[in-house]
Amino acid sequence: MMEMTQFYEYELAKAANRLVSEMLKLKPGEIVVVTADTESDSRVVDATAAAAFAVGAKPMVIWNASPLGVGKAADLMLPGEALTAALSVADVWVEYNNQWIFYSNAYERIMETNNKIRHCCYVGMNADMMVRVIGRVDLPTLEKYQERLLALTKAAKYVKMTTPAGGDVEFENDPNRLYGSDVGYADTPGSHMLGGQIGWAPIEETINGIIAFDGSINPPLGLVKEAVKLHVKAGKIEKIEGGQDARAYEAWLKSFNHPNMLRIAHVCYGCNPGAKLTGNVVEDERVWGCTEWGVGYAGSILTGGKPIDAPSHSDGICLNTSLWLDDKQIWDKGRAIDLELAIQAKKLDRL
Repeated sequence: MMEMTQFYEYELAKAANRLVSEMLKLKPGEIVVVTADTESDSRVVDATAAAAFAVGAKPMVIWNASPLGVGKAADLMLPGEALTAALSVADVWVEYNNQWIFYSNAYERIMETNNKIRHCCYVGMNADMMVRVIGRVDLPTLEKYQERLLALTKAAKYVKMTTPAGGDVEFENDPNRLYGSDVGYADTPGSHMLGGQIGWAPIEETINGIIAFDGSINPPLGLVKEAVKLHVKAGKIEKIEGGQDARAYEAWLKSFNHPNMLRIAHVCYGCNPGAKLTGNVVEDERVWGCTEWGVGYAGSILTGGKPIDAPSHSDGICLNTSLWLDDKQIWDKGRAIDLELAIQAKKLDRL
């Protein structure tokens, strides 16, 4: 009896091939470690390992039990020494585990030990998502869109963001801060995020106003039922307003009994034309026209030096953001109104 073709079987193979050939630029003989946990999609793991092997690389897959937390909150449940040993000699690390190793003590040791490793933080990736956010995205056009948005942002001293859910926050930029623009290419050493995001750390003490998470919060909630409003003064959360989700989020943040868990770590733009709101953080924070705010731990890729320590890290999504840079409006409810951005957005079918 002939076996039925699986959902997106051919499209997934194409996306995995694009990842290893175009984005990672894998070379024959390179060691590729794929990490996964028991919440990961095995089809994505297998497709990536197979694509790596097909180009002459040496794939190794590591499966872990799923920790009950992410980052440093996962340390006690991860085989940290074994992960560090394996990844300290790898050329490429593709992180598919749903519970992040990223930002854990193991991650910090790996990145300190191995200065050649190319790390892809694709946590929680599944077959449907991989096809939409990698396989079907016009990367050269996305790169042009993000280059323009990044240039405008780096040149701005003052930033204001509002959202229909009640967000209204402003802050100042430091031109000397690190700005990350992830289009999807991961062919240089260091950590690389999924394409479709620009992120940076504003001047913390200038962040004031209301940040309204109306998409998702990960961890600990996933999709939210009603907006969770963070009242922020000088970069620190002073009050959390909303319904049941707000109470649960506040309790989670305060459960760590650490002051930096109430600290705003970074902000990001969502720019991936294939992303949709699903509750998966790595996709949610790339939903077109959203902004994402990180709370808690801030890694060296944000600080440019030593990490700002905290027991964990959380990301919240603000949908349909309106954006002003030095009083010039750039987005209107997530839609690009800057002319050059609008041209690229139309090519990406997101005008």
